[in-house]
Amino acid sequence: MIATLLCTQVKSVMLHLNSDQTVAMIAGTSFAAGLNVYATVGALGLLSRAGFVQLPSGLQPVASWWIIGVCLAMFALEFFADKIPVFDLVWNALHTFVRIPVAAYVAYAATSHLSPELQLTCTLMGAAIAFAAHGGKTAVRAAVTPSPEPFSNMALSFGEDVGAISLTWIATQHPYTAAAVVAVLLVIVILCVRWVIRSLRNLYRQAEAAISGKKNAQLSS
Repeated sequence: MIATLLCTQVKSVMLHLNSDQTVAMIAGTSFAAGLNVYATVGALGLLSRAGFVQLPSGLQPVASWWIIGVCLAMFALEFFADKIPVFDLVWNALHTFVRIPVAAYVAYAATSHLSPELQLTCTLMGAAIAFAAHGGKTAVRAAVTPSPEPFSNMALSFGEDVGAISLTWIATQHPYTAAAVVAVLLVIVILCVRWVIRSLRNLYRQAEAAISGKKNAQLSS
C-alpha cells in the first residue's frame, strides 16, 4: 500500500520534456557543465533515477549506476582539487577539453529524436554555452587567484559546485526558467568577453608555469 502510494507520488512529479523544453534544458545543463561537468552529469542521472524527470531516450545511459558512480567519484576529486591554489589552475586548464565536449555530447544525445539540423544546432549551442560558462568561471578565478588568502578561492569553488547542481535541477524541473537564467548569465559573459579571453590566456600561461616549476623542482631534487 505504502509502496503503491510512493510510486504514484513519484509519477506525479516526474516531468516529461517536450522538444521545446528539451532545448531549454540543454541550455541550463550546458552552462552547468561549464562550471562542473561531473556534478551536472551525476545530478542528471540521480534525478532520472529518483523519478523527477524522464530524460530523452538518448540520455538514458547517464542514469546507469556505473556512470553515476564515476561522476560522483570525479566530483569528489574535483571538490578538493579545485580548491588547492595553483593546482586548480592546471585542473581548470585541462578541463577545458572535458567540460565543453561533454556538454556538446549531452546536447547531441538529448536531441537524438529531433531533426538532424536541429540536433546539430543544439550540439553547437551546448558547446558554445559550456565554453562561455567555463570562460566566465576562469575569468572570475583569475581575478581572485592572486589573492594571498585561499578562502575566497575556496568559496568560489564551492559556489560553482552548488550552482552547477542547482542549475541542473532547475533545468530538469523548470527548463524555461533555467534558459532565462542562462540568457542573463551569457549577456554578462559577453559584456566581459575581453576579460574572459585575457583570463583564459593567463590561465594557460599560469598552468604551464606551474607545471614547469614542478618539473624543475623535481630535477633539482
